[in-house]
Amino acid sequence: METIIKADKLTRRFGSLTAVDQVEFGVRQGEIFGFLGPNGAGKTTTVRMLTGVIDPTGGTAAIHGHDIQKDPLLSRAHIAVVPEEANVYLDFSVWQNVMLMADLYGIKRQQSIRKAERLLESMGLMERKEHKARTLSKGLRQRLMLCTALVTNPKVLFLDEPTSGLDVASARLIRKTVSDLNQNGLTVFMTTHNMSEAGSMCSRVAIINKGRIVAIDSPEKLRSAMSSRQYVKVRFAGDSPGNNELASLQDVSQVGVDNGIVRLYTRSPGQVLTQVVRLADQKELEIMDLKNCKPSLEDVFLHFTDPDREKDRK
Repeated sequence: METIIKADKLTRRFGSLTAVDQVEFGVRQGEIFGFLGPNGAGKTTTVRMLTGVIDPTGGTAAIHGHDIQKDPLLSRAHIAVVPEEANVYLDFSVWQNVMLMADLYGIKRQQSIRKAERLLESMGLMERKEHKARTLSKGLRQRLMLCTALVTNPKVLFLDEPTSGLDVASARLIRKTVSDLNQNGLTVFMTTHNMSEAGSMCSRVAIINKGRIVAIDSPEKLRSAMSSRQYVKVRFAGDSPGNNELASLQDVSQVGVDNGIVRLYTRSPGQVLTQVVRLADQKELEIMDLKNCKPSLEDVFLHFTDPDREKDRK
């Protein structure tokens, strides 16, 4: 597939601080690309460079083949950005906000009217079209922000923490809308701290830490690659064996206990599962739950960004 966004040794320094350090990746046509990292890792700085808000101090990047520095207008011609904090015009009505953005992008009036009506209807905002934006909740403002972005018919949509702090209904609606648009060919570049959201929506994710890309692949491949973080999860009905006894089972590398749920980390989950059943029979213990588990995307994230903290959490 065609590469729509290309970063090559992209770098940004603020004085002596290097916020983004020779970042390299490509985003393919029609994928949802997740950009993950802890606070201060360089996510927002990278997005600001790609969208023309700030200039890089090193390296290059291109959108649809247009260099973001040499061809700034062309590189931004077919993108739309939805920031974490909706920056709608508070004293404009819902309808005025959407139509203003359409006018700024030169969308023909009849076309923009039809598009705006469809978007507001799909986002549950049509009945509020005459309400001033300042009267909307955070969730509704974020829905409006998405409408103002989509009315411009972008080919690439940048989302910065699109569901952060939103009510459940708004978050679900935004995720569904973005997924549906992606199915129709929209390329999405999304930053998020929500690992579940990234795992379910993104075809690939990149993890950035301290300004550098530390991992990039599909969520499933990243999880599968961490064989050492596979585990057997077991919950006993009453008493359970001691941690030392569980740790002594063959091929168990680490034991974690959280609210009565035991995690036995191992590269051989099948063998460990068999040993747990045998141990329970010997001690006449009742097993309430027992299953093989792959590492979650959160496990992967912690492994690449702060492995010491991950160990402390187990």
